[in-house]
Amino acid sequence: MSKIRVSTTVNGDHAEFLCESTSSLLDVLRDTMGLTGSKEGCGSGDCGACTIMLDGEMVCSCLVLAPEAEGRTVATIEGVAEGSVLHPVQQKFLEHAALQCGFCTPGFIVAAKALLDRNPNPTEAEVRYWLAGNLCRCTGYDKIVRAVMAAAADLRQERTPA
Repeated sequence: MSKIRVSTTVNGDHAEFLCESTSSLLDVLRDTMGLTGSKEGCGSGDCGACTIMLDGEMVCSCLVLAPEAEGRTVATIEGVAEGSVLHPVQQKFLEHAALQCGFCTPGFIVAAKALLDRNPNPTEAEVRYWLAGNLCRCTGYDKIVRAVMAAAADLRQERTPA
């Protein structure tokens, strides 16, 4: 079977890769591009551990065929921080101990950032609803929700002119 050449943008940088027509975008991100932050928890789109942004929309990368990334924009957990400066969601996850094993954390952070980019002032119910597609087996969800709410408050404060 011949490989397909895919040209895309990943975390703001032009990227090209070769893949099989049946390769998942998750597999290419991890195995070909070395972006191992996204995890495969279920392979069926049920756990959210592989959550990425594709053209600004949240998707489970285990359900996207790699050739579908052609000409599109991909954002992964590796693109959330600004160099060595953590995004407020990442910082609040640390401060609120919203992670334990860390397996689900990249998907939660990508999803939480997507929410706050769209809605800078979510209610707790909106945060819980938005994150419902992400599963955690270690921490429970209260610390995660508190971290997202605190990040939202910080981001609102940053946006408010002094």
